[in-house]
Amino acid sequence: MAQQTRELIIDVIGRIGGHFGANLGTCELAVALHSMLDSPRDKILWDVGHQAYPHKILTGRRDRLETIRQYGGLAPFCATFESEHDIMGAGHASTSIGYGVGLKEAMRNGIGPDGHVVAVIGDGALTGGVAYEALHQAGGLQTPMVIVLNDNGMSISPNVGALSRNFNRIRMNPRLFHAREDVEKRLQQLPLGVGRRIGKIGPEVKSALKAYWAPGLMFEELDLAYMGVIDGHDVAALRRALGAALKADRPVVLHIHTVKGKGFAPAEDGGLEGMERWHAAKPGSIVNRAPAPQSDPKPVPVSESDSPGQIEKLETPPPPAPPQYTAVFANALVDEARRDSRVIGITAAMAGGTGLDKLAAELPGQYYDVGIAEQDAVLFASGIALQGGKPVCAIYSTFLQRGFDQIVHDVCLQELNVVFAMDRAGLVGDDGPTHHGAFDISYLRPLPHIVLMAPRDEAMLVHMMRTALAYDAGPVALRYPRGTAEGVPLPDRGIEIEVGRGEILQEGERVALLGYGWGVQVANDGAGLLADAGLRPTVADARFAKPLDGPLIERLAANHELLVTIEENVLPGGFGAAVLEHLEDHHDPANPRRARVVRCGLPDRYVTHGKPALLRAEVGLTGESVRDRVLAHLPTTATA
Repeated sequence: MAQQTRELIIDVIGRIGGHFGANLGTCELAVALHSMLDSPRDKILWDVGHQAYPHKILTGRRDRLETIRQYGGLAPFCATFESEHDIMGAGHASTSIGYGVGLKEAMRNGIGPDGHVVAVIGDGALTGGVAYEALHQAGGLQTPMVIVLNDNGMSISPNVGALSRNFNRIRMNPRLFHAREDVEKRLQQLPLGVGRRIGKIGPEVKSALKAYWAPGLMFEELDLAYMGVIDGHDVAALRRALGAALKADRPVVLHIHTVKGKGFAPAEDGGLEGMERWHAAKPGSIVNRAPAPQSDPKPVPVSESDSPGQIEKLETPPPPAPPQYTAVFANALVDEARRDSRVIGITAAMAGGTGLDKLAAELPGQYYDVGIAEQDAVLFASGIALQGGKPVCAIYSTFLQRGFDQIVHDVCLQELNVVFAMDRAGLVGDDGPTHHGAFDISYLRPLPHIVLMAPRDEAMLVHMMRTALAYDAGPVALRYPRGTAEGVPLPDRGIEIEVGRGEILQEGERVALLGYGWGVQVANDGAGLLADAGLRPTVADARFAKPLDGPLIERLAANHELLVTIEENVLPGGFGAAVLEHLEDHHDPANPRRARVVRCGLPDRYVTHGKPALLRAEVGLTGESVRDRVLAHLPTTATA
């Protein structure tokens, strides 16, 4: 059954795309868990959800696997609304143990039916501080649950830090079971009198010796029983170990070793590089359970001239596709780091996703990966800033939420020069609501001392990187979207722009379209469609959500009948709300007339997964939607 599940994932996900390597590594685990537990009465909690496709297949969703991550199809991660077997919905790491402790403690208090609780967490996710807080609580309460530590040496990128080295040492240890009493007894039996002397030394030294002798005691010191290391691809061994762990009336850590990409040779045999490359599969990347052959580049077409004085010549090749925003940021950061050795790039286990792998390759001394620990990334950046450095925290908008207290307390309060480069701002597509960067304007805008900026295109992104690093009066948060940029020429190097100053892109009348970030492109599209309806609107780029360009906003409101704000963020607390607040706070009784404000943005709900174009059409964040709202709100219709 495990092998059939694995083959189905290779065939389907290789064709349509999706999370790949981690799912291949958990086929035996999913089969073992579901063979021994009565889901959903018994609770199986999959941390993050990258590795939960086998679980979905085994719980009635096999025939819908082809729809995963597609608009209207299966969710990319576990989702409580999708299946009663998905006990928790999560796309962020390190949360399953905390969920599990809460579930089991509720059962112990007579709330709901009783059952087993098993939390599956990867060694990469165990670098997250919230996981350790939950381990501490489970040990303190002696919550009877099983914590399966799925150890494959990877998260999305290779794991980093002392914890990863410790797990690697444990994996190399042939012993399967470690108990505190057995280790102490063995130490006291060492020859040449060593054992007797160990029995007399202090408890701290004995604990240190035992921890080295039996590394699983790291968990036992937290009053968690430890079992391991179990072969995670041996169903019989997994069932035996699970059976023993489920019978224990205490929290048990079951340490298993799996291979990310098991059964797919390029991932399994490619080492850490292969595992990282095949964390996810692109559509059509696998054919006949092997990587799709690389197609030969198409020959450049040839044409012949009718002119006898000319010979055959090559046609002009098509222009190259615009770069990805992430690549533009990565190149700009490397340029700034070469210019200033104080510039330090920081990632939380997402070097490839944020583009910091380029900095790591070219200037490794100015690059740090803290693991899946966004809180620590922000604190670490704070320390660098206190010493006069220029740290750049490159963290997805959705993941920066996890470090919010550190942003408030350790960065903004102290006015530290930390730059937050927020990739994946706005609707990111197939990964869905856990990954949409829909809230960062709203959760950062209330904080004192912070500057919020967003580029309308890749050239402005380069200039804003220069501006953010040149700014010395506190933190800067720079948001930019996922995907292909706009195709404008890139400057040779960034130049500083004035903080808090917007820009008029097109002068018009009656209607002003004020975009922020990607909203400027929507404004441009809307302006073109309104021109077809006989209107020539003003188009402006706010560039900053904090501080706002007050004079620009007041001018637009005074000279137009309608002022439309456009942002790819939820409307509550967002950029449009800031514009409304500013106009009310600066209301002039002597000049009571001003434009009506219409806000375009994301709705006050979680947006599903699907291609960004489909999602933007669903929520009304397109040029057509802007045109329709303008025409509906004007006092009189435009005339051609």
